[in-house]
Order: sequence, then structure tokens, then C-alpha cells
Amino acid sequence: MTTLSEALRSATTRLIEAGVDGARLDARLLLAKALSKDVTWLFNHGEDVLDESGELVFAALLERRLARQPMSLILGHREFWSLDFTVTADTLAPRPDSETLVEAVLAELPDRQADVSLLDLGTGTGCLLLSLLSELPNAQGTAVDLNPATLAVAKGNAERLGLAGRTRFVQSDWWRGVSGRFDVILSNPPYIPSADIAGLDAEVARFEPLGALDGGADGLDAYRLLVAGADEFLAETGVIAFEVGAGQAPDVAVLLEGAGFSVRAIRRDLAGVERCVVAGR
Repeated sequence: MTTLSEALRSATTRLIEAGVDGARLDARLLLAKALSKDVTWLFNHGEDVLDESGELVFAALLERRLARQPMSLILGHREFWSLDFTVTADTLAPRPDSETLVEAVLAELPDRQADVSLLDLGTGTGCLLLSLLSELPNAQGTAVDLNPATLAVAKGNAERLGLAGRTRFVQSDWWRGVSGRFDVILSNPPYIPSADIAGLDAEVARFEPLGALDGGADGLDAYRLLVAGADEFLAETGVIAFEVGAGQAPDVAVLLEGAGFSVRAIRRDLAGVERCVVAGR
């Protein structure tokens, strides 16, 4: 009979041998999911015997991780801005780097009680827009995505977080289905150069939706579309905030300035990478 501690040690070893980063934590999270328990529960039950049912479920989850499926996809959720977001194969997993954009927008809105309108283009899980709405109690948001399955995930997240009443969902190819003007336009668009995608980590290249990654030959295709349409939809005193890939901030700033906008800030993430470009009229 295998105890939980023995199962964890064996799984951790296999994950390490497969080159998986964070193997010990991943093993704990997978075992907790297999047993429908909280991770902290495992610390006090290491000598419990892993029954046959739990062993089978744990083995199946472990094989998925060994195949380099992202943990967020296996677990079905991921934390972002201290909120819990459902993640599926139709969405990018929220990343800590993207919290830089949330911080950048909030810095432009010192009055958290203001009645402001936000537009999120390519919303994915909705993590950016919904995180902002959680901080801005009187704000209204519009979430746009081309993929109806992705939009359904965002809507589900909004409902679970109690934010659906302040969020409108629009299935659209960027600007095509959008109407009105907004105080904040934000986006984390696809920005990986096409030729670089195959060289990404297996978790990303094989399992993240290609349409949310591929930014064209130079990674800037989506920014060109976003910048070209922004003038029609941005309020007079509005703010634009784009997440960008490493090294792309100067190019995106040039695109914005070329369209008549003024770059207000380029904000770095915790790793020091220029991650967000903020502009206005």
C-alpha cells in the first residue's frame, strides 16, 4: 500500500526527471485535486494510504503534467489579482506579469469611486477587466473576444465573481462589434512573432490557443489594428493601456504616437521587463 507521502515523492521525482519546473508543488497540487482536498490537508495526512480510486486519478493527472500540459489547464483554474479564474483550452492562463497592466490602469484612475467605462479587447478569461471592476465599484466593463467559447469562460468568471451585472460581453473581431466611447481601452493581444512560437515552452506552444499567441511576423499585427481604431472609441480624457512582449514597448509607443496619441508611461513588471504601455490623447 502506498502512502500519500510516498506517492508525492515518486511523482516529484518523475516530474524532476521530465524537466518540469516546480515539481514538488505541482505534485502536491495534483494529489490534492485527485483527492478533492486542499493542499494544506496533505501536510497532516502524509501517512494516510492512497486508495485505488485516488491512485488512478492521481496517475492520470500526473501523466497530463508529464506531457507538459499547464497546471492551470489540468486544475481548471488560476489565481490572478487575488481572484480565482476558470481556465480552459480556449483561454490563455492568466500570468502574474499581466497584473502590471491592472496596476497601470489603476494608477491613471486615482478616484476608485468614479463612474468609468472600460473596454477589454481580446478578453480571454476576463482576468484584466474583471480585476479592474473588482477595484472600481462604479465602473462598467465591455469584454470583447472573437471566440464564443472563450467569451463563455469570461462570462462564467464574471458570474462567479459577482461582476456580471456590470459587464457586457461582445463577440467581435477586435473593433467590428464595438460601439460607444470608453474611458479606458485595454488589451493583452497576441504579440509573439510567428517564427518564435515553436520555440516557446511546451506548456505554451502545445497547449495555449494559437490565436492568442501569434502576433504576426514581427509580433505587432494586433497593435496596428488596435491603434488604428482607438481614436473612434476613446473618450476625450481616456486612457489606453496595452500589455506588450519583451522589447516591444518602444515599437508600440511609436505606433501610438504615430496615430496622434501621447505615451504617458511605460511600466515594468516585477522582472524589470517593460510590460505595459499607457497612452492618452
